[in-house]
Formats: sequence, structure tokens, C-alpha cells
Amino acid sequence: MVDASYTPDALTRRRAITLGGAALLASALLAKSGSAGAATERSMRSASLTQVRNATLRINYGGVRFLVDPVLADKDAYPGFVGTANSQRRNPLVPLPMPLASIVDVDAVIVTHLHPDHWDEVAKAKLNKSLPIFAQNTEDAAQLRSAGFSDVRLLTENTEFRAVRLNRTGGQHGTDAALKALPQILGPVSGFVMSHPAHKALYVAGDTIWNAEVERAIVRHSPEVIVLNAGMATVIGLDPIIMGPADVLAVHRAAPNAMLIASHMEAFNHCVLSRADLRAFSKRDGYEQRLLIPADGETLAI
Repeated sequence: MVDASYTPDALTRRRAITLGGAALLASALLAKSGSAGAATERSMRSASLTQVRNATLRINYGGVRFLVDPVLADKDAYPGFVGTANSQRRNPLVPLPMPLASIVDVDAVIVTHLHPDHWDEVAKAKLNKSLPIFAQNTEDAAQLRSAGFSDVRLLTENTEFRAVRLNRTGGQHGTDAALKALPQILGPVSGFVMSHPAHKALYVAGDTIWNAEVERAIVRHSPEVIVLNAGMATVIGLDPIIMGPADVLAVHRAAPNAMLIASHMEAFNHCVLSRADLRAFSKRDGYEQRLLIPADGETLAI
């Protein structure tokens, strides 16, 4: 059972507190000047993350608007993933929480890998084909170019975009046994770290379980904010292929001062861990104050 402190009113107050600092900063900057220069300064000094749906994120960082892992189809557009938990349900399970036009109005796109719950046909059709789009490797880049995108770039361990530094990180999309059973399906995956002098270092781990690659990224980059795909996606007969409560706890123990943000939840059929259950686990294990679990459409100051 979820603790009574996690009522809708309590969560609303918590989100208001989270966003309050960014709102005050924005007001102060606007008060100083109504000029375009002040607006630019405000965007450079504030950073935010919007949980769109599943692993789709909008990140405003260093004055740049990034869209991560866009899946933009309507609710129930695709069949459930064969051989996974709850495969009788159609995907996505929930609608987009905001207008499509506002989601795709960005400066660049990052695609951690090309699984259909991270990159879909609607994204291919609706995104501006001239947008810079970052891919994890040459194979993914080739597929993105074949879809008509003209400015496809490789995400490396030392990439820069408009003064935002992007560092590709590795991951493992399931246990060793899962990778052995489904090597072509689970394949290579990635995450990334964003850094900028005005902001906290942000690590988006991507589709991975807790493993040496995640630990290495934390040690190397000392991220202050970490986004975890924590829906505990499950293939029948295998251990979960993305993080669940034990993985999230391991990340907290490796980076106890970082703020964790849980994503990739309650939107595709194979994700079996609910937001309420993860919140209850975090309270039981004593780190609920270091974990944010945004609803679809919710924006957090980071």
C-alpha cells in the first residue's frame, strides 16, 4: 500500500516546490528587462525536463530544446509486444498529454536506440526532416537517414551542440541471460550525459538495468540529476530488461546525493511496475526524498 503522505494534494505541493525555484528565477529575470536578451539569459540559466510519455522527454538545457526518444502515435495505435507481459494490450496505453505540435517544436532530437517504444512511425512522419538528430551508432544513423533525415549526427563520448556537451554512455538492456536469449532484439543501447556551465550535470541512463556501464557513468560524470527508465519491462521467461526497484535502489546507493527521476512507466504493455509501487518501494528503502516520479505531461526544474 502506498503511504498516505503520497496523496494527490501532497504530490501537487511537492511538484509546486520542485518548480518554484525556476518560476522565481524566471520572474526575477523578466522584471529586470523585457528585452530578447533577458529572455535568452533566462533560458540559459534555467533548465527543465518534461515527462511526455514512456521514455519520451523534452529537455530544456543550456538554451537548447531537446526531444528524447520520441514515440508520438495516438493511444492504442500499435499491437502489444509479442512474448511480453500483458501483450494483449495495445500500445501506447495512454494518449499524449499535450498537443503534438508543442512536442515537436524543438532544436534537436536524441534517439538512444531504435526500439519501437523509443522511435515510431509517427515521429518519422511528424518531425522536421532537417532537425539535427543524434544516433548512438552508425547503424542507427543509417536507418535515420533512410527515413529522410538530413542532419544525422553520431552521439559520441565527446559531442557538443550549441555549448551543451553530450557524452554517450553505455548500458545493458537486460541480464546476461536475456541478452544471450534475444541478442538481435535487445541489441546495443545507450544513454547520455548533458553538461553545461550553468546547469547541473544530467544523466539519462536509457534502457538498461543496473550494471557496470551505469556505475562507470556515475563515477566518471558525477551527475546531480539521473533519469532512469524504471518501468521493469518484462519479456515472458526472462528477468526484466530495464530497471525495477532493486536497480533504482542500486543507483541511489551509487549516487546518494543525486536527484533521481523515474521515466518509462505505465505507457507500454510490457512495463509492469507502476508509479505508485515504485514510490512505495522508495519510501520503504528510505530514499523517497531523492526520487521524483513525474506524471505524463509534468515538467520539473532540474
